[in-house]
Amino acid sequence: MDVEQRFDLIKRNTQEIITEDELKQLLEQKKNPKGYIGLATTGRIHIGYFIPMTKVEDFLKAGFKFTILLADIHAHLDDQKAPFDLLDHRVKYYKEIISAMISALGIDTSSLEFRRGSDFELEKNYTLDVYRLAALNTFERTKRAAAGVVRFGENPKLSGFIYPILQTLDEQYMDMDVQYGGIDQRKILAFARENLPRLGYKARVEVMTPMLPGLQGAKMSASEEKSKIDLLDSAEAVRSKIQNANCPIAVENNGVLAFLKYVIFVHKADSKESLRVKRTEKFGGDIGYESYEKLEEDYLAKKLHPMDLKNAVAEEVNRLLEPIRQKMKGKEELVRKAFP
Repeated sequence: MDVEQRFDLIKRNTQEIITEDELKQLLEQKKNPKGYIGLATTGRIHIGYFIPMTKVEDFLKAGFKFTILLADIHAHLDDQKAPFDLLDHRVKYYKEIISAMISALGIDTSSLEFRRGSDFELEKNYTLDVYRLAALNTFERTKRAAAGVVRFGENPKLSGFIYPILQTLDEQYMDMDVQYGGIDQRKILAFARENLPRLGYKARVEVMTPMLPGLQGAKMSASEEKSKIDLLDSAEAVRSKIQNANCPIAVENNGVLAFLKYVIFVHKADSKESLRVKRTEKFGGDIGYESYEKLEEDYLAKKLHPMDLKNAVAEEVNRLLEPIRQKMKGKEELVRKAFP
């Protein structure tokens, strides 16, 4: 795979790369660059996480050595979304269920590793750099950076202002070339590029993908039960939630179409398979789609009924979730301890 092919693979379905030229230069200089995604171990994992895991696979195929950072300290700093006494249990849950996701997607894990934030974020030099960046930044600047991610509320806690400082330093102390995250992370990633050079460190490349809209619009969130599909939801619950999902004849705020575009069709394309939508003969019979673009075109032209689309997506989601359900059988206690 040449540099252009590797670049195209990483750019696929991204919303922004800061900067594309730096990414190309990195790929020209290194056969196996290092990249990571940080996941704060807060709520239960839902199908929105299939977007980043799908992109992680692209990084691996492009030759990256990739790390999934289980950011336990971040999870506590963010308004104690992860209580301190549950950090160990949340980390175990995240590692177990994300490993099951990766297995379900058939991802080659030979160049993939997990790291826990507290394993290195408490080291002396890291802590000194936290103080150095704290001295260089105002409350307003760090709040602006974190606002899209951290829950501040009416009486924001000090910890939320520290959050973007830690995320900035993670890039340096894990010796990464690229940080990858959702577009909701953009202001923190821009903060990192601005601040690492102030300590004499190099700015990293930042790659961002869109967020999966929830089933009822807005972004999918672990705190919105009716708008998300938990990885351990039953097949019946998945079908019910998708059948009741908001699915307008539009692309915006359409979680059903977004999941097709950013997850299902990526894997269909890579395996050279089509998506089969089952319909009665009365409505034209079954139809196969080789690309998301053609499906979107038919849907917006009202050639494809929302319920037929939903049924096809529910089938695909359950196909992805079934091996995860099987791998998590017998681990109910692990989940219960993480979310008592």
